[in-house]
Amino acid sequence: MMERFIARLRFSVLLTAALLAAPAFASNLAAPCDSPELCPCWDVANTSVPSQQSGMQGMGQNAGQMTMSMPNMNMAAPTTFIEEILAHSTAGTTAEPNSTPHDMLMAQKGAWTFMFHGVGFLNSQQQTGPRGADKVFGTSWFMPMAQRDLGNGTLTVRGMFSLDPATITGRQYPELFQVGETAFGKPIVDGQHPHNFFMELALLYDWKLAKDTLLSFYAAPVGDPAIGPEAFPHRVSASEDTLAPLGHHLQDSTHIADDVVTLGLAYKIARIEVSGFHGREPNEHRWEIQAGAIDSWSARFTLNPAKNWSGQYSITHLTSPEQLFPNENTLRMTASATYNKPLRNGAWGNWATTLVWGRNRTSPDAEIFNSYLAESTARFANHNYAWTRIENVDRTNELLLGENPIPPGFQERFLARIQAYTFGYDHEWNFIRHVSTALGGQYTLYTAPASLDPIYGSHPMGVLTFLRFRAIPSQK
Repeated sequence: MMERFIARLRFSVLLTAALLAAPAFASNLAAPCDSPELCPCWDVANTSVPSQQSGMQGMGQNAGQMTMSMPNMNMAAPTTFIEEILAHSTAGTTAEPNSTPHDMLMAQKGAWTFMFHGVGFLNSQQQTGPRGADKVFGTSWFMPMAQRDLGNGTLTVRGMFSLDPATITGRQYPELFQVGETAFGKPIVDGQHPHNFFMELALLYDWKLAKDTLLSFYAAPVGDPAIGPEAFPHRVSASEDTLAPLGHHLQDSTHIADDVVTLGLAYKIARIEVSGFHGREPNEHRWEIQAGAIDSWSARFTLNPAKNWSGQYSITHLTSPEQLFPNENTLRMTASATYNKPLRNGAWGNWATTLVWGRNRTSPDAEIFNSYLAESTARFANHNYAWTRIENVDRTNELLLGENPIPPGFQERFLARIQAYTFGYDHEWNFIRHVSTALGGQYTLYTAPASLDPIYGSHPMGVLTFLRFRAIPSQK
């Protein structure tokens, strides 16, 4: 018991130290705006890409000083879908409404624009029922990015990293009715795997063919192919909910994939994309960069009809995605719609809502599994957040395995449809420069067929309390 407590304390200290180190980085990244070197950005929605800044470069600079632009001074939010794409504030090449806010630090040095945003949670989870478990763990992601004009386009270099492998012990954290991937060679049941340390290492180039036409290239040894909506860790509608949706492996689990190449063509409010990538999900060695043949494909159509709306439909063929079922392929389809509304022009808060449908069809068994999600997060009175997530997902007989290895000849079959209802609240304070600190919690109630009561109990529930840290500019 003492060893377990020490391990939890060590990992908690590691996560907290990393998050508290962010202000040191931010202090260099976000010097006062009168500095000739750096300037903070309060919101990616208020920034523009280098191609929109080039007209301001060199203004008011004396000889010997660094040439720079002032990208954060009175810049308007993206007004077109093309501008929203060029901001590249999302993972991979996913899109979101033009009005979506993101806390981000930004600096300009010469021709390069540097950006950083990230978040970390220190969590305590308690669950009821025979399968319920308690755990203290940390979840996090950090995204540095650099952009510059290059030829008739914009070059973007981006990385994304997570400390999950260090701050989630036992290679999983408890989450009732969740399944997917492995820990110590056994299927994860009633738990969620950590993210890899390397979540994304990507190179993007956007070529402006005409005023309203953009051709985009994306290449990543680790990255996010053109599948599904924005992945849950990065959705503004899920910004305060650190737990993975139960439908994660039917909707957006490919947000960490190997050897990804994507080609996209956008015209005015629409974009079509195709991707090739390695279909096997990451193994449980989370510190590694893995690789494999490009054996899977996807296509996605995205529509941003107005500044507050974004929708997508995608289809993908995954070759042998599951390590425990190497002879099984998956055809996945997803559709989603996101609505984002700044409250009082963003001065009072923001409201973001996402609806997602995801469907897996396995082959050769032709088993079909569906998932449905509705989530919404409102920031109000500037420093208060309230959110909800409601899910309806299909689960397989893998739930019956518990923590046991897969028996010989096991075949996945539909078992039950599970519902989850989550409600949460937190309040944030800005105690530390460039770091928003929030204390909050959420409650989740699960419903399942009575046939599962002997395993899970009647209406099991979970309570999560957390301390959240987010990089923010000084103006917030």
